[in-house]
Amino acid sequence: MEIDLDLRSIECHRALHVWIIENLKMVPVPEKAYGNFFQGHCYIVLHVPQNPKAPRGPSSNLHYWVGEAASKEAQEAAETFVQRVPQALGDRAVLHREVQGHESDCFLSYFHPGILYRKGGLTYGLKHVETNVYSIRRLLHITGRKHVDATEVALSWNSFNEGDIFLLDLGKVMIQWNGPQSSSSAKARGLALTCSLRDKERGGRAQIGVVDDEGDAPELMRIMEEVLGGRRGNLRGAMPSERINQLQKANVRLYQIDHVEPCLDSCTSVPVQLDVGQLPSRPELAAKLRMVDDGSGKVEVWCIQDVGRQLLDPKHHGQLCADNCYLVLYTYQKLGRTQYILYLWQGHQASPDMIQALSRNAEELDLLYVSALVQVHVTMGSEPPHFLAMFQGQLVVFRGVARHGGKEWSVSATRLFHVRGSDSHNTKTMEVPARASSLCSRDVFLLVTPGSCYLWFGKGCTGDQREMARTVASLLSGENTDIVLEGQEPPPFWEALGGPAPYPSNKRLPEEASRFQPRLFECSSPEGCLVLTEVVFFSQEDLDKYDVMLLDTWEEIFLWLGEAVSDQKEAAVGWGREYLKTHPAGRSPATTIVLVKQGLEPPTFTGWFLTWDPYKWTVRPEPCEEVEGSLGTASNLSTLTVEINHFQLSSSLGNGPPGPLTLRALQGSQEASENELELGPKAASISTSTGSTSSLVSGVLPRERLLNQAAEDLPEGVDPARKEFYLSDSDFQAIFGKSKEDFYRMALWRQQQEKKQHGFF
Repeated sequence: MEIDLDLRSIECHRALHVWIIENLKMVPVPEKAYGNFFQGHCYIVLHVPQNPKAPRGPSSNLHYWVGEAASKEAQEAAETFVQRVPQALGDRAVLHREVQGHESDCFLSYFHPGILYRKGGLTYGLKHVETNVYSIRRLLHITGRKHVDATEVALSWNSFNEGDIFLLDLGKVMIQWNGPQSSSSAKARGLALTCSLRDKERGGRAQIGVVDDEGDAPELMRIMEEVLGGRRGNLRGAMPSERINQLQKANVRLYQIDHVEPCLDSCTSVPVQLDVGQLPSRPELAAKLRMVDDGSGKVEVWCIQDVGRQLLDPKHHGQLCADNCYLVLYTYQKLGRTQYILYLWQGHQASPDMIQALSRNAEELDLLYVSALVQVHVTMGSEPPHFLAMFQGQLVVFRGVARHGGKEWSVSATRLFHVRGSDSHNTKTMEVPARASSLCSRDVFLLVTPGSCYLWFGKGCTGDQREMARTVASLLSGENTDIVLEGQEPPPFWEALGGPAPYPSNKRLPEEASRFQPRLFECSSPEGCLVLTEVVFFSQEDLDKYDVMLLDTWEEIFLWLGEAVSDQKEAAVGWGREYLKTHPAGRSPATTIVLVKQGLEPPTFTGWFLTWDPYKWTVRPEPCEEVEGSLGTASNLSTLTVEINHFQLSSSLGNGPPGPLTLRALQGSQEASENELELGPKAASISTSTGSTSSLVSGVLPRERLLNQAAEDLPEGVDPARKEFYLSDSDFQAIFGKSKEDFYRMALWRQQQEKKQHGFF
């Protein structure tokens, strides 16, 4: 078989390419049909990452998908084609085999908001998606967590269960039925898929009704019962939790055996000089350097004492004790808004009661700041760079008692301090056991005794390190400090440390940059077991308000909380610790954990995303969100019945005859041509069972009757939320610069933005 496509030229065109194996040929699938898979066919899917930061090596993923009803001949053809494609791509593609219902996370990540399994096979020459066709009657079973899929099932109440989402698609009306045991996130993701089907297949011209509680939506239930017949007996229960756990645990096992990709090609050894002035305008740099800014913002520090907190004098801000816990509040400006980061610092010797008090006091502060704090959990010895920058090189961690509230730290005994860092943004000083084995040739140490102080320079330390160490020495011991070079120590120096002893003597080696790509996971905890679902090629669109997401950048773990789950802060931190504990690479439990809330993301988080829209969650909610719980009421049924007036509930499409009552209530013009449907619904006046009457304006209206018009000034029957729909095709193209079809394929929030811009909102 021959491949008649120039596959080498597709990389510069777009990221995703889909072909269907039809009559033993490899036929391109139109973009608007991506995510639709006929169960009787095989498909080939090529993903070419468009990210210029992507690592070198195999850059493309090539999948061949096998439908559950695909013939052996179709499978053999797909295997033949998929072996030829890498040759045309220069052997730079990684091959994957996907089977319906068992697709990899990588494959599922390509299709937002989900995929649709369609019955049977595609008749030769038939389009994948017929837009503006309303003679449809089907029932879709919507399942999945982060990656949602919809499968056509029999039009019967027997297909339903109490734990999942079902969509009764009647062309002009789409009724989403939410199982009483389904979660809020499942309902929201089901609605996103429903809205996507409406926009792709109906050009946005269909009404969506949601049945969240059958008692609150009697009219929608009446329509469902006329189509599906009367319901007898109880519905099946939700999918057994044992099976859910098996499926989710399988995802975790896949994650554990997956290999770690190499670092971004922009990674080098150690940056020569930190240009902190670029951090506010370059979030990707802020993310890699783990710094939101240069640390020059406002700093407040509280020491945890008993069950409360004591505010420290600024002159003691950088002096922390290993047997204590601290809250450090940092205030800075971002995009003209005041932002907050609350560091929860935990000493190695802190008691469990003190650690609990630390969390309680952090929550109290969070409430005082109207839940606007980004919480960063820091373990002693693993402080992130920005934490160090806040103290301008003067962070000192004591093993004993520091001078809190005027109490001076004791100098009656010998104390040894390890000074690490080369500038005010990365220097910290840690007290270590006062013995020779604590020394290291790579760094600088300060030895404080009752009678003298020594600043010891290892052979491998740099001039910048020595300069910063002098600053720290003046802070801890005053000006009377003796300089000691490694190999030239006076006898009193060794006597203070209990005599010479072996210590690491290798000179400083270049610090190894991170070799790991960031990875994003959705978190859940059914039955108390942490389950992670990876999102491959992630973007901001993968975050929604019902999510708890874990972003692993290796040096830090971010837990992102959607606004609908913001009360799960404590559970999320526990999930982060469990993730580190069970990670197959043996991760340090002291890795910094950052708790981020939706809308309050610092640049150290947003910088890991290829693009980030800081205003995404500040604009008006998408219409799909407004639909939920609003269209199932009797007062809105008139709109639903008008929108369904082009659909004929014929028994030939279903398993049982529809009832005469609904047929009469919903009947309308059945002879409208596709061209008429594209222009808009015909003028009609339909009486509903509630006694209300609705009318629709016919045809096209001039732009001056729609542009910048208030709802009360519009012609009767015009939907004020969709004024642009009544423009002629030529006026629409002139105003929006695109066709109606292209406009309604855009994300709904982008539609809203363009309508605001052009005076049609």
